[in-house]
Amino acid sequence: MRTLETTNISGFVSEFILLGFPYCREIQILLFVVFSLIYLLTLMGNTSIICAVWSSWKLHKPMYIFLANFSFLEICYVNSDVPKLLANLISQAKSISYAGCLLQFYFFFSMCAAECLFLSVMSFDRFLAICRPLHYPTIMTHHLCVRLVIFCWAGGFLWLLTPLTLISQVPFCGPNTTDHFLCDLAPLLALSCAPVSGITLTCGIISSLIIFLTFLYILGTYFCILSTVLQVPLGPGRHKAFSTCASHLAVVSLFYGSVMVMYVSPGTGKFHGMQKLVTLFYALATPFFNPLIYNFRNKDMKEALKKLL
Repeated sequence: MRTLETTNISGFVSEFILLGFPYCREIQILLFVVFSLIYLLTLMGNTSIICAVWSSWKLHKPMYIFLANFSFLEICYVNSDVPKLLANLISQAKSISYAGCLLQFYFFFSMCAAECLFLSVMSFDRFLAICRPLHYPTIMTHHLCVRLVIFCWAGGFLWLLTPLTLISQVPFCGPNTTDHFLCDLAPLLALSCAPVSGITLTCGIISSLIIFLTFLYILGTYFCILSTVLQVPLGPGRHKAFSTCASHLAVVSLFYGSVMVMYVSPGTGKFHGMQKLVTLFYALATPFFNPLIYNFRNKDMKEALKKLL
């Protein structure tokens, strides 16, 4: 009856039902409390990084400007899907409108693409600082820093325009229930009432390109960084270089490790329980760990936070 009620006169679906985590009421309330706590701590942690960078003149450097923008991206990232997840956990009606579903898909994965670009730009910044220290001030100017930030934000949102356009043309006229907590690509296309193999292939290529290109670029820059650092004699210089890159590498490992499992081949997800857990990890856990990693590993950041508090 719910499926019949959510179709309009022409027979096309006007809303989707996100099953989320269909456990008993007690477990759903427990999940709501846990996810809410992680969500609030994520907002507080990333906001603290932004405030620390803004308030400390020592952090007005490209490295920390990128980090502040990255933290703001994480705030937008969790706000694109977690509030709806929390609402569905305590609500009987787990619906989302057709337009709302497309917007959630677009904003969530646009910021996912922007995160790939930001991680690449941050690795480029570390490459210049370690491998080209004498040329760093003349290359990584304030003007270039602003241009790279704009490139990351605009590039992420432009990259997802094609998948969004393709999905908006897919007809949904049958079942409207998806076993997920957000509007993901594969579960949405599985509800189509027409063949979508071409769209699945195109979206898979687009998502794979940005994942693999940015990941290979990051690997290339860190290969150059490692080659340079190993030439430095043992001592404070080498330790500082490794310490500077450790936080970024930890975030890269967390993010790409989970994203590659899911979206290199978006049409092949068969184990819905594992699919939801992996998606939940990079949608909620990764933004939660990022401020912890950067705050605990960076001496300047810890000092700025102490002064701020």
